[in-house]
Amino acid sequence: MFAGIDIGTSGVKAILVGDEHEVLQTATRNLTVTRLNDGWSEQHPDEWWEAFCAAFDELAAARPVEMSALRGIGLSGQMLGTVLIDKGDRPIRRAILWNDGRAVEEARRLQAVVPDMGQRSCIDPDPGFGAPKLMWLARHEPETIERTDCLLLPKDYVRLKLTGERASEPSDASGTLLFDNRQMAFARDLAEAAGFAMEKLPGLVNAWEPAGQLRRDLRERWGIRGPVVVAGGAGDNLACKIGVGAARPGRGVLTIGTSGVLCVSTPTFRPIPGKGVQTPPHAAPGQFSSQGVVMSATSAVNWMATIMGTNEAELDAEAEALLASPDGARQIAGAPVILPYLDGVRTPHKNARLRGLADMLSLSTTREMLAWAVFEGVAFHFAEVVQTQRNHGISCSQLQVVGGGSQSRIWPRMIAALYGIPLVLSKGRAHAAAMGAAKLAMAAASRGDPLDLLAAEPELDRLIEPEPDLAALLSDRGGKYEKIRDIALERAT
Repeated sequence: MFAGIDIGTSGVKAILVGDEHEVLQTATRNLTVTRLNDGWSEQHPDEWWEAFCAAFDELAAARPVEMSALRGIGLSGQMLGTVLIDKGDRPIRRAILWNDGRAVEEARRLQAVVPDMGQRSCIDPDPGFGAPKLMWLARHEPETIERTDCLLLPKDYVRLKLTGERASEPSDASGTLLFDNRQMAFARDLAEAAGFAMEKLPGLVNAWEPAGQLRRDLRERWGIRGPVVVAGGAGDNLACKIGVGAARPGRGVLTIGTSGVLCVSTPTFRPIPGKGVQTPPHAAPGQFSSQGVVMSATSAVNWMATIMGTNEAELDAEAEALLASPDGARQIAGAPVILPYLDGVRTPHKNARLRGLADMLSLSTTREMLAWAVFEGVAFHFAEVVQTQRNHGISCSQLQVVGGGSQSRIWPRMIAALYGIPLVLSKGRAHAAAMGAAKLAMAAASRGDPLDLLAAEPELDRLIEPEPDLAALLSDRGGKYEKIRDIALERAT
């Protein structure tokens, strides 16, 4: 019996999994984000721990017999969050999250000091990554850096609470920009360039290896009989790939969550400097992951739904109904075009201060047209990401779609039409990250060659083939999207 936990931005999801990868029980808890200023994004690490414990309490109460036989726990976590702890393992401040854009100037300074960082680390200096945020803290909150005894990532903090052990692993550690992908280790010169002490970095284990044992008091709390190994775990996008069996080179996974990430496994480190493509080590042995990021995916749809007083599922249904209506193509042709840069842009424009635009609003614009436009805008942004990777020789022949946005009926159809490749929707895709974490726990408990276990694929739900008529409709509207995108880019210069 194994547990997989995903520490996300909007919530914590926990699953209890049998030896044959069957999900026996799920539990979720919501999280909130603190935004003190435009472009800032923070959460307190103890909120993750409290949500984890509440979800795990629910699993134990619902499945006490199965929980008593638990052998391993795996963790997936939102990537890039800067967690600083003191000598007593207590958080010094709220964590600065992946979508925080305050450290723009620090990223520029770091680029000047380490001009080849994009060839060594997982990306060029970017405000959402660790090193620029550490530099921002050193400038604005020097006492925070002085008190810091160790830097961790979000899931690493939860693992510390579970085991009492400080550790990280390469998929997440690369996001600090203090990690050299070519050497697969933290680099002293990168730490020095960021003004951060090498001694304050954690030890590293592989994602599929043991990183500690569950504390005795927690075993007693949850009624667990024997020892429980806690795996190194992985960043959420890498865990999603493992969850659907994308553990070999050439496999592609599109994660649609708060943000959206297109991940393609590569056998070697293949950076794309200057385009905001992240290239961390994969959570499977001997591979890397080329990852283009859309900063606002379901968050853009949720934003629109909140304004309209509805929810994402209703907007999805309205957009699909518009396409199916007798006059749908004509209405869509005249619908507004939305540029969904609501939280800045990483791939391919690398500008945290870019913001969205809408064009062609009129008195004849309907609610259904707006629903279509927001889904379409995110799909067009995904297409920008795909083209960036293809321009650098990184592609896949089919794509698995996971995350909460994969439950949409219209998004997979749009994306398949724009990409021109089939989309695979697996059963259980909504909790792919937690399943990936559980599989890493299985690998840590088995101590054998992990690759076959990590590459096991879930049952197919359905296959979405590209629709020529939809592709033609989107092609016509793509030019309008590019026009307002270019306006936004010009304004930002």
